[in-house]
Order: sequence, then structure tokens, then C-alpha cells
Amino acid sequence: MTTTTDVLDVLIIGAGISGIGAAHYLTTEHPAKSFEIIESRHTVGGTWDLFKYPGLRSDSDLHTFGFAFKPWTDNQAIADAPRILDYLNEAVDDDDLRDKIRFNRRVTAVDWNSAEQVWVATLTHTDSADADPETETVKARWIFAGTGYYNYDEGFSPEFPGRDDFQGLIVHPQHWPEDLDYAGKKVVVIGSGATAVTLVPSMTGEAEHVTMLQRTPTYVIPLPREDVIANVLKKVLGPKLGYRLSREKNVLQQRVVYELSQRFPTPMRAVIRGTNKAMLGRNYPLDPNFNPPYNPWDQRLCVVPDGDMFKALKRGEATIVTDRIKTFTKTGILLESGTELEADIIVTATGLNLQLLGGMDVALDGEPVDLTQSISYRGMMLSGLPNFAMAIGYTNSSWTLKVDMLCSYFTRLLSHMDAKGYTSVVATPDPGMQTRPLLDFGAGYVQRALDRLPRQGTEEPWKMSMSVYHDRKAILKAPVDDEFLVYQKAVPAEVLDGEPAAV
Repeated sequence: MTTTTDVLDVLIIGAGISGIGAAHYLTTEHPAKSFEIIESRHTVGGTWDLFKYPGLRSDSDLHTFGFAFKPWTDNQAIADAPRILDYLNEAVDDDDLRDKIRFNRRVTAVDWNSAEQVWVATLTHTDSADADPETETVKARWIFAGTGYYNYDEGFSPEFPGRDDFQGLIVHPQHWPEDLDYAGKKVVVIGSGATAVTLVPSMTGEAEHVTMLQRTPTYVIPLPREDVIANVLKKVLGPKLGYRLSREKNVLQQRVVYELSQRFPTPMRAVIRGTNKAMLGRNYPLDPNFNPPYNPWDQRLCVVPDGDMFKALKRGEATIVTDRIKTFTKTGILLESGTELEADIIVTATGLNLQLLGGMDVALDGEPVDLTQSISYRGMMLSGLPNFAMAIGYTNSSWTLKVDMLCSYFTRLLSHMDAKGYTSVVATPDPGMQTRPLLDFGAGYVQRALDRLPRQGTEEPWKMSMSVYHDRKAILKAPVDDEFLVYQKAVPAEVLDGEPAAV
């Protein structure tokens, strides 16, 4: 094991959107502070570099999915992965961050040392072929976890009866073979979420036929790939002002759709079905394939750019089947209705697994921490953990909208601690405060993991808001010295036998 003796001010975990955002705010607001970014893969980009399946793109517009500090200048609003990766790499280079990123290393454990007032992070080299890869430790005053909340090593794949009998190829989108040849093949995509509605139109044209097999329908809405109004604003007003106004326009648009769906689900359901009918033609039956058993925005709406999936269905190059799987067969899938779908390739677009903090172990002075007993503070800190920040974005809007605000709050917190001479801060809720699940969302990947996640409170500042407008007050304008934050100043060991003094 290698031990680094220097103490960093901040250790950022993850070189995806959240980690790059945190690094930018540290660079601009605290240029004197030392930090490193630890990335388990060989390059930046997180999700956008990891996934390789056909048609990979954003499912929200890049005027809100982009950073507040870096205008999105491409004409595509619903952008494909290569364009998003280019944007993220530009952000890295704009701030000269590349030399601060340590690739091929995974943070497997962090342990808070109260006497030294630092985190000790254990890193494992991910590029090692050894059964016992090399490890090293790094000390940092703060941890910023920009890890997202997915398990990037393994996606969710249910146990399908007869799976081993199938003589074709079974692929999970999270592990898409780059050399997969599906030309002239019959493809069945199992799933109805964002990945499935992306794959289906992307594989048509080359595949003989693509069938989307769904157990439960979802709400699918078309959006233009290019935002005409945004592009005009950027052209007329310049990239910065045009981007800012486009961002506000789309934030409002997202919020209006969400609020209308929550308050008036029946009319919104009718609007979505009417849009589907207009895209597919009046002779195309919407039931059961476009008739979800839940209200709009009880789960995330699926966006299809320029209505590409509807066009593939209308051309007859793709089909949707709503049914349940009885068993895989040698040549395809037998459904409970008795229908058999022939397939050369089965794609299990059945979702992802949630994994908080990249799966790393957390301890305080050597004692393991049960994170399910922690409560989220302003969506950024966890109760009981000193000097620990994390980034979790919105589930009902663009992820990055919240990351920008969290990073801004984080840098204000650091400034306050520097001004007062504090060495640590921990969020401490009132005893007995009622709590509820961290993520109030009906998606399967969330429901499967709720018992393994921290909690949120029922009152401010412990509620996990999913509103940009609410968070502009609750995060951007929030005080950094409220009664729930307990600050400490380190004192000499001979005074308190190595224990820090509470202030």
C-alpha cells in the first residue's frame, strides 16, 4: 500500500458531470485550495463514456443539462453522446483540470480521523490485472462524492426462465459489445424506459425488425432534436445571454409540464395520448401499448427526439408488444399470452441498479457507518458525516440544474469555514424528526433500493426538493450557519487529548 502524506483540501470522487462541476467551482471560487479528482475509468465523462449502445443521447435538453457556467452552443438540444462528451472534455480543458484527475483508481473506503480532522481514503487501482490490486491512501479535509447513484459495474437484469436455452445473443445495454453486428437480425428489446425507446429507432434500418417488449407501458412524448427558439436566442443575443434565457425558458417548461401532470393528471394524460395518436396516425391502436396504469410523472416521461420511435413504428420497422414473459426459448421468447417472439438478439434494457457513493465503505474513526440511518441535509450533506458532500440531481428535471446549486453552496460553506477558522462541520438533525425515503419516485430502480439509501426529513432543510425554483431559495440563498450545522475548531492534542473542540 502506498500512502500519500500531503493533505488535500478536497478529494472529488468521479470525473463525470458532478465531479467536473465541483472542480470548476473550486477552481474559480477557491483557486488556492488543493484538490484531486479520482476516476475509476480511463477517461472523463462518466455515464456518457461508459455506455456504448446505439443512439445513446440525453433525455433532457442540453440547455438545462449543461452547466450554468458553460453555454451549450451546439444546435442539437436533445444531444447524442459524442456531442455531450465533447462538451465535458471542453469543460475539463477550460479549467485545466486534466492534471488534477487520477484515472484508473476507485475509492473503496473512506474513514474520518477526528484527531487529525481529515478523511483517509483508500484507493484501488482498477487497471491492475492482479487478483490483489495495488492500493494507496490519500488524506483530504473534505470529500465531494460526484459518483451519481447508479452501479456502473452491473445493470439490473431479472432472472428470466429458460434464459440458458436461448441460442442467440443476450445483451445488456450497460455492457454493449462495440463490435455487435445486428444487421439483418431480429431483435427484441425488453423494457419500456429511456434506454429502450432510444435503442428501438436507432437499430431499425440495419436490423431486420426490432420489437420492444414491455411489461408496463410508459408515457412517451416527442420533442424537437433542435430547439429553434434557443438557437435563435443564441444567434441574436450571443452564446452567453442566449443560453441563459434558453435555460430559463426550458426550466419553466419542464416545471409547468411536471406541475400540470401532478395537479391535473387526467387532462395531461389525454394530451399525451392525443400527441401519440397524432404521431402514429388515427388507425394505430394506442391500447394497450400507450396506456400506462399510472399518472404522468409518477415515473419519468420518456422523450423521443423528432418522434423517431413513432416514425419507426409507423414505417413498420419496429413493433411494440405489451405482455409478460413466460420463458425464453431456443429461438426467442414465449409470452404468457401464448405468442412467441422470434429473436436472434435479445437486449435486456431492464434498468440499472442504484448504488450510493460508488459502493465505497464509510467509517468514522474506524467504526463503520450505516448510511441508511443518515438524513440528507439540503440534498448535499449526510447527517453525522463531517466534511462530506455529495451530488444528487433531479429525477424530474435535468440532473445538472441541481448540481450547479449544490456546488455553489459548497464553495460558500468552505468560505465561511475559512473565515471563522473552522476545521469541520457536521449536519445534525433534531432527535425524533420524522423521515421518509430519500427519493420519492416510483421508478423500479428507485423502489428496489430504498431500503439501502439514506433518508430525508419532512421539513426544511432536510427535505429532498425536486424543484429548481424552491432550491434557488433553499440552497443558493440558504445560510451556511444555521442551527443544524455544528462546526468545530481543532485544538492541540495536549489540551483535549487529541479531541477537537465543538464550537
